[in-house]
Amino acid sequence: MNLNDLKSVSFVTLDEEICGQRIDNWLKRHLKGVPTSLIYRIVRKGEIRVNKKRVKPEYKLQPGDIVRLPPIKIDETADKPKQVGQRILDVVEKSILYEDEVLMVINKPSGLAVHGGSGLNFGLIEAVRKLRPVLKDLELVHRLDRDTSGCIIIAKKRSALKSLHEQLRKKTVDKRYWALVEGRWSDKLRVVEKPLYKNQLSSGERLVKVDAKLGKPSMTRFRVLQRFNNATLVEASPITGRTHQIRVHTLASGHPIACDDKYGSKDFDQSIKNTGIKRLFLHAASVSFIHPRTEEKFKIEAPLEAKLKTGLEKLKNA
Repeated sequence: MNLNDLKSVSFVTLDEEICGQRIDNWLKRHLKGVPTSLIYRIVRKGEIRVNKKRVKPEYKLQPGDIVRLPPIKIDETADKPKQVGQRILDVVEKSILYEDEVLMVINKPSGLAVHGGSGLNFGLIEAVRKLRPVLKDLELVHRLDRDTSGCIIIAKKRSALKSLHEQLRKKTVDKRYWALVEGRWSDKLRVVEKPLYKNQLSSGERLVKVDAKLGKPSMTRFRVLQRFNNATLVEASPITGRTHQIRVHTLASGHPIACDDKYGSKDFDQSIKNTGIKRLFLHAASVSFIHPRTEEKFKIEAPLEAKLKTGLEKLKNA
């Protein structure tokens, strides 16, 4: 599809290939040159409509949907490749845990956003597209916070994206995270079920809090993996997929995650930094799903980075 400068209102009817894709991702791919912040703004203001109705950025497009696009000035130079440095490309290439003809799984490094926008020229998906330039349908299947490391799935074909999105919708994708939290997590605290409300500030920063009235139902299962002095390594399995869910559920339970600059504890963070851990200790340790091609259960694990392993050893020996 070739969308040139949109000098007047236009309408696009979508086909089967688009089925299941989030509208924000579709817009970012096809409105090249339009800042990500502007795309989200026109969606939020209702200037983007699907079948004459307002939609949210996470709306999943369906075959036959008619998308209304407002007049938008598109920068003709935007088709130029994103300037992703060779160092980042090398890191991403080495972080590929698995790859076949329909998908790949990457052990995303902490500090690398999953996509460009909000002042970032590029993210993981832009780096992967530069590494695999002949693949035209590369899409993120899900997301991770910028400072969270670990397993993230990228679809290489629309059919794989559709299959995995359907599995996410049915909650059959099993994602396990490791988090280092403050204090002694009780073995009896196996489920945290607290409604979460996302508030987006004018700066674009997202802050999430527990809110019984405005929050959406949210559930995370927990299991203790290892105990230390004033810290616990837990495994978190999110049943729902809310923004910052694990981070806010641990905080609401009285056990903030180490080195969390949004929801953390300064005193605890300082004690953890003395071990050499200086980043958010939240890691997507494994993911399992039904492989879209083989239709068999597929599981893959992402190892912790060396500094996190070393930090845990120092805590163990303290």
